[in-house]
Amino acid sequence: MTAASAVWEKFCADLRDVGDLLQDDIVPQDSLTQAEGVRYLSRLLRYATINCVEYTDPRWPSFTSAPNPNMRTKIGADNPDNVYMRANISGRYTYRITGTRGTVPLVTFGSRVNRYHIDGTMLQTGDLHAHDLAVDEHGRFSFIASVDEPAEGAWLPLAQDSNLISVRQTHQDRVNEIPAELSIECLDPDGEFTPLTPEQIGERLTAAVGNLRGTTKTFLEWCRKFMPRTNEIVDWGQDFFQKAGGDPTIFYFHGYWKLAEDEAWVIETEVPNCEYFNFVLQNFWMESLDYHRTNIYINNHTAKLNDDGSLTIVVASKDPGYGNWINTDAHREGTFAMRWIKADSHPIPTSKVVKH
Repeated sequence: MTAASAVWEKFCADLRDVGDLLQDDIVPQDSLTQAEGVRYLSRLLRYATINCVEYTDPRWPSFTSAPNPNMRTKIGADNPDNVYMRANISGRYTYRITGTRGTVPLVTFGSRVNRYHIDGTMLQTGDLHAHDLAVDEHGRFSFIASVDEPAEGAWLPLAQDSNLISVRQTHQDRVNEIPAELSIECLDPDGEFTPLTPEQIGERLTAAVGNLRGTTKTFLEWCRKFMPRTNEIVDWGQDFFQKAGGDPTIFYFHGYWKLAEDEAWVIETEVPNCEYFNFVLQNFWMESLDYHRTNIYINNHTAKLNDDGSLTIVVASKDPGYGNWINTDAHREGTFAMRWIKADSHPIPTSKVVKH
């Protein structure tokens, strides 16, 4: 067997073991959840190979879109309103990020230590928001990402062990808003280019499987945590979500739902003064349902408020005729996410299951 053949054999064997999660004791065994589970693994593998096999040299980084709506990669309660981007970097280098601002209301940059392949965490090492950037008359901006603060201009702090720059662009009106366009350049690359070897591609494929395994394990354990309080909206503590790479300006609610065919889940809440909010219905695998085809989420642009300014959300298989209907889209159970972004308070919604 050649060295390259051995690399491929190991990759296939490692990959096969990840599929054991489909038989975990908390995973529903109905055909829809199981089929979506296989699709989920294929999507995460696509994501992992793009970001662990390609674009791996921190001296020559590129922003990739991840999760990517065109490739249907969805990870850990993806927000349908978000454009997610990432670049593999290293704290040993200095980077310049340039771009055009666009018209998406919320854009945030974060430096992180991505440890999903180790323990399912993503440590925060720096944050920068679009409102902190100087934008010229052509809508362009630039800033430095580095360990040491530059003498002037906007700065995204890195730590020595930072290995990722992540970007969230949050739409309110996806149809009409223009995303920012971004590029990244390493200002002080060192060393020589070396051609790819079987050993190097083996290391990258091992990292990809590690990313896949770590991601699936992380969010399976989230479901295990949420399921005992099904059809409740709970503040689990924001540190729990920040450790997985959450945005510090977001107050998160995550949880589990389960309904019979003739049941509806009615959610009532005050709406705080905030820049953005949304509610998203997801499957067991913490993937948003098909928002391209049906109404599985609302945000502050699309939601219809009650006369007193409060919000009613109704999760059901059929339109109940009141509130903001969220379609379960043939699912009987799954997860959900709700977010207050840059809010002056964080009301906890109440909810109940009713016959309909």
